[in-house]
Amino acid sequence: MAETILVLNAGSSSIKFELFEVAPGDRLASRFSGQIEGIGVRPHLYARKAGGETLVDRAVALEEAADVERAMGVVEAWLDEILDGSPAAVGHRVVHGGPVHAAPIAIDARVLTTLESFVPLAPLHQPNNLAPIRSLLRRRPDLLQVACFDTGFHRGHGELADRFALPEALWEEGIRRYGFHGLSYEYIAARLPELAPEIAQGRVIVAHLGSGCSMCALRAGRSVESTMGFTALDGLPMGTRPGQLDAGVVLHLLTAKGMDAAALERFLYHECGLKGLSGISNDVRVLLASPDPRAKRALDFFTYKIAQMTGWLAAALEGLDGFVFTAGIGENAPTIREAVAHRLAWLGMTLDPHANAVHGPLISAAGSRVRVYVIPTDEELMIARHTLAILRRGRPGGAARSTAAG
Repeated sequence: MAETILVLNAGSSSIKFELFEVAPGDRLASRFSGQIEGIGVRPHLYARKAGGETLVDRAVALEEAADVERAMGVVEAWLDEILDGSPAAVGHRVVHGGPVHAAPIAIDARVLTTLESFVPLAPLHQPNNLAPIRSLLRRRPDLLQVACFDTGFHRGHGELADRFALPEALWEEGIRRYGFHGLSYEYIAARLPELAPEIAQGRVIVAHLGSGCSMCALRAGRSVESTMGFTALDGLPMGTRPGQLDAGVVLHLLTAKGMDAAALERFLYHECGLKGLSGISNDVRVLLASPDPRAKRALDFFTYKIAQMTGWLAAALEGLDGFVFTAGIGENAPTIREAVAHRLAWLGMTLDPHANAVHGPLISAAGSRVRVYVIPTDEELMIARHTLAILRRGRPGGAARSTAAG
């Protein structure tokens, strides 16, 4: 029976999962992937084999998946039906490792308690990331679980990149810039030597553009700066989050508008970004198809901010050799890529229209001073690699960097 690694990525309304088979030489191959979505509203479970064959596609009773923890029970029950045995280990995406965790780690009750203390730093993500961990610890305490952190890849930043202009005591308490989407950036950095060897050791900006958006400056494959900071609210405008925001606006909402902390949190995480700007939708596909001028304004603002922050990151890198688009919007929206490149023509960025239309991977024109790529990300594979590395170490609490598996 083949050894397997299960990867879980839990959000507020869905649990994504993917099962990887460990092939000879510790290479990882996806066997199937899926998700339970609509948790607490209209739950639905589906999964497909790597080749596309549907394994399950059915509605789930609301009471069975009223929250993330109960939905995890549905996923477990379905996995028990189709698998010959339990996976060797389970890897989890955990958004925040705080100032404590810079590398993936095997989870026990002590580690879970530490991760729970970071909930205030990522209130939209961390509680949902931890719910399946808690469920599995209770139901299957002997199963190895590994936490892989979105903040980990950025922990090598210089101090100047991570500080705010705040008193030293707050820095010591962990009030600093962390950066997120690190698993995505780590995967792209690992792919560059194969797909873009001419820029892999140079100065590269990666734009992770999805429902959450951020950008990362890489030098020789290592993160030196990121647009996201203390929380996942900072940097680029996102589907429902505002991105960069004057702290005085927050004070104004608290005082002049009478918002309390809970209302402000709900507003900043769910009512801003492209949704707030357009008044129409947080979905770029809907906005691109809309004739409403508010949709165009929201997308113009989006691409303006991407270009603006490219200049900021290029300054941190002291130049720019390459640019990579990734994640849902970055991989699938040639119109957005074209608009960004147009705004960055001053950097010598020029796209090949045909290459851009077919999603690359190389989409820059022959004479472009900056090489531009579209590279699909794979956070699940990155998590599986880390999980396998810790499994091979064979001891709880052990941390490991990524391996060459996969």
